[in-house]
Amino acid sequence: MRTRNALAATALVVLSVTGCSGDDPSSGGDGDDPTAVLAEAKTNLDETSGVHLTLATDDLPDGVTGVTGADGIGTHAPAFDGTITVALSGQPFEVPVVAVDGTVYAQLPLTTGWQDIDPAEYGAPDPAELMNPDAGFSTLLTETTDVEEGESVRGGENNSEVLTEYTGTVAGDVVANIIPTASGDFDASYTISDDSELREVSLTGVFYEDSESMTYTVTFDDYGTEKDITAP
Repeated sequence: MRTRNALAATALVVLSVTGCSGDDPSSGGDGDDPTAVLAEAKTNLDETSGVHLTLATDDLPDGVTGVTGADGIGTHAPAFDGTITVALSGQPFEVPVVAVDGTVYAQLPLTTGWQDIDPAEYGAPDPAELMNPDAGFSTLLTETTDVEEGESVRGGENNSEVLTEYTGTVAGDVVANIIPTASGDFDASYTISDDSELREVSLTGVFYEDSESMTYTVTFDDYGTEKDITAP
C-alpha cells in the first residue's frame, strides 16, 4: 500500500510539473509549423490597412551613403509618410518623406520645399513599396529558408503578449527589395506575437557594395492604422 501511494503521489507531481511548464513562455512557441507561422504573419501584415514602422542600424560602415533610420506610417495604398535618416559624407540627415502614387517626395537638407527624388541615389527603396505584398517586408517571411522556432517571452504593452522568435536565411535578391544594393545571404530573425503579427525583423548581411556585414532592425506596431497620405 505504501508503495502504491508513493507511486500515485509521484505521478501527481509529474503531471503538475508538466502542466505548469506549458504555461511558461520561455518553454518555446505553440509547436506550430514555423513556416506556417511566418506565412500567417505575412497574411496579417498584407491585410492590415497600415502600420507604424521604424528601421534602424548602429553599424552603417564608414564611408557608405545609406539609410541609418526610418520612422513613419506605411499603408497599402501603397504610401508612406514619415522621415528617413541618411548618412552623407559621414553625417546623418533626417529627411521628411512622402511616397505615394509611384513618386517619392522629400525635403532635402539645405533646400526649401518638397521635391521628387530617386531614393536609389541614397541607397534607399521607394518607402511606399515596403508595404507591397509582392516586394515589401512581408515577402521576407515566406522567402525565408531553414526556419527554426526559438524561445517565447512575455512582451508588448503590460507584458500582455507572448512573443516568439523565429530564425532563418533570406537570399540577397529578396532583401534587395528593402535595400537595393543588398547581396548574398542574410541571417534573419523575426519576432511574432501570439496573434500572428510581425513585430520585429532583424537582418544581418552585406547591404552595401564593397562593405562589411551589418544589421538592420525593423519594428511594426499599430496594426490597423488608417491614414490618407497625399502628395505634398
